[in-house]
Amino acid sequence: MPRAVPAWLAHPFRWQRLPVPWAAVVRGALCAGPLLGAGIATGHPAAGVLVGLGAMLAGVNDRPGTRRKGVVHIGLPALAVALGMFAGASLSGVGWWLVLALFGIGFVSGAGSVAGPVRSAAGMQMLAAAILGAGMPLPQLEPWQKSLLTLAGAAWLLLLRLVLRSPRPPGGPLSGERAAVATVFDALAEALTAVGTPGAEPARRRLTTALDRADEAMRLRRLLRRRPRTGERRLIERFAAATALCEASVALLWEARPLPARIADGPRALATALRTGRPPGRLPAPETSTPARSAFDRALLDAAVVFARTQPPGGGTAAGATDERLLRGLRPALGGPGATPEEVADTAADAAPEESGAWAPFGSRAAFETGRWASVARGVAGVFAWRRGPGRRVFGPAGRDYGLRVGLCIAACAATALLLRADHWYWLPATATFLVKPDLGPLFSRTVNRFAGTACGVLVFALLGPLLPGAWWPVVMATAGGALLPFATRHFALQTVAITLMVLSFVHVSGAREAAPERIVDTSIACLIVLVVGHLPKLADPRRRVGPRVGAALRCTEAYLRQVLATEPGTDTGERLALRRAAYQALAEARTAAETAAAELLAHRTDAPDWPTVVRAAERIVDATTAAAVRLDQGAQRPSEEDAQRLCAVLTEMAGALDAPRRHRPRLLPPPALESAPDCATLSDVAAELERMRGYAGAV
Repeated sequence: MPRAVPAWLAHPFRWQRLPVPWAAVVRGALCAGPLLGAGIATGHPAAGVLVGLGAMLAGVNDRPGTRRKGVVHIGLPALAVALGMFAGASLSGVGWWLVLALFGIGFVSGAGSVAGPVRSAAGMQMLAAAILGAGMPLPQLEPWQKSLLTLAGAAWLLLLRLVLRSPRPPGGPLSGERAAVATVFDALAEALTAVGTPGAEPARRRLTTALDRADEAMRLRRLLRRRPRTGERRLIERFAAATALCEASVALLWEARPLPARIADGPRALATALRTGRPPGRLPAPETSTPARSAFDRALLDAAVVFARTQPPGGGTAAGATDERLLRGLRPALGGPGATPEEVADTAADAAPEESGAWAPFGSRAAFETGRWASVARGVAGVFAWRRGPGRRVFGPAGRDYGLRVGLCIAACAATALLLRADHWYWLPATATFLVKPDLGPLFSRTVNRFAGTACGVLVFALLGPLLPGAWWPVVMATAGGALLPFATRHFALQTVAITLMVLSFVHVSGAREAAPERIVDTSIACLIVLVVGHLPKLADPRRRVGPRVGAALRCTEAYLRQVLATEPGTDTGERLALRRAAYQALAEARTAAETAAAELLAHRTDAPDWPTVVRAAERIVDATTAAAVRLDQGAQRPSEEDAQRLCAVLTEMAGALDAPRRHRPRLLPPPALESAPDCATLSDVAAELERMRGYAGAV
């Protein structure tokens, strides 16, 4: 049989199939190039370069989503870019002390990679701006002027994002949020169709992704509003209904019994109702063949009642309490905006929402009473929080490894560049900035694509530049690169081509006329340094990158299980749903990290475990716990307190082993025998999956 292509060799050729974001293409064409042209036309080319640079870096973060998502994903990195530009411009002319300074900035940038994608992007762009601010020949501007100009470029893109967007579908101001929640129902229908087939697990992961995106859209919607309006409260209630349906659907996926095709008609009808604003119509008739099917039909009936309402329940003073109950099923209701899955579990385990003290649930009556700006401040503080859960602490073990990897690569590139080409040294460390971040993809894959994209971009710039008429051809090239950038998110090499065209245009206008051919040599040197330094032992160990994420998911599962065993049938399940969501979100993050670790060049030359298999085992534990929760709701016999405590202790022990690899070994506690309920499968599946997981945790 032919041997399979290694993952590290196949990864550079992976191409994402995505729809063309035409609105973002138009925004990109109206940003970097026109801003650069405006600077040239007014006799301020240096200002045009910096404003165009700020727009270019903001364009990298211009992804599809709601307007509020765009404000956060573009605005926060833009602030980091302004800070980096100020720091870099202030360091200009310090000589070799620059290497030490860039090491420090690179360390902070790399350490922030563990705190989430927005903070990671902000750290990367802050480092790039610091390098360009220190190296680009623009001496006629003060550091604070350079910082404000880059911020102005990002603000221009944000303004275009608010003005130029895709035609709004039916739904008014909530159209983006409605579309996100409707996507959850679509993914739910696909998951139900896949029950009992090999595509069940991928369908469940797509459902989790849709839930996360809808949750983010709803969180950001509430960030700047003191009290939700009627339409928003109705949408929150419908999203809560979708979350309850998803829990029951996971139990159906776990049972793995093929379902009739008509069962998927219900979620599809609800999705259509959300998009069109019309009633969902007739839904499939219920049946009680299994506990999971009974739970799903009951959740579908509850969803039908929710969709039939023209006004949300409650009113006046009771509205805040109603919103509290509805929002409790959302992740922020337990941890505040920006909360990690681990923080959700800790908050739910430590206190009820009404007892959470100064950090009241976002959207609760306590949050309403503090006023709009206090609520905004709380949200911003959650976004910038430095203390995160295991594996996400900025200066924890994984953060330190990430920081050392980035800092050493940047320092090595800066030192080499200062020795070889002191006048234009910035290209080497700037190239390394977009390569070495461990959370952005396998290092070898990004290095290969970076070199190929830079070579193509330099070739296009060198060949087409002389053919374009007049002195405005750098503006044309920057405009073309800006229009290509949103489409180029499909592949890193294509994205590099777009960025190279824009950066070479900026460099050409700033005075380096013959810079293009030198960029290929500089990129080659930077790629070689990154490959050598980035693969040094003990830098970004996959055990520290993936293990704590799986451990966090198991901790959330343990908190979820305790909540399941403590909740009587018929009581409010909002907190339970939030904990289950947090566990699946942590697993999604762990799976991304595991797939990246498995595609690294040296992944199979170490004694590391098969991380995708470890994550798959953890996913089955959460699936089994969800199925157990549904069975208990349907009246299954509850295990004894001793059995439940023993099972939770095993979950905690496994999480500890994954949180601190090589230091915390599991004591191999015996799984619960469940002798109190020998005829009940409520927790037997959880115990069986934990027994399978035991060997994987020991290998870590």
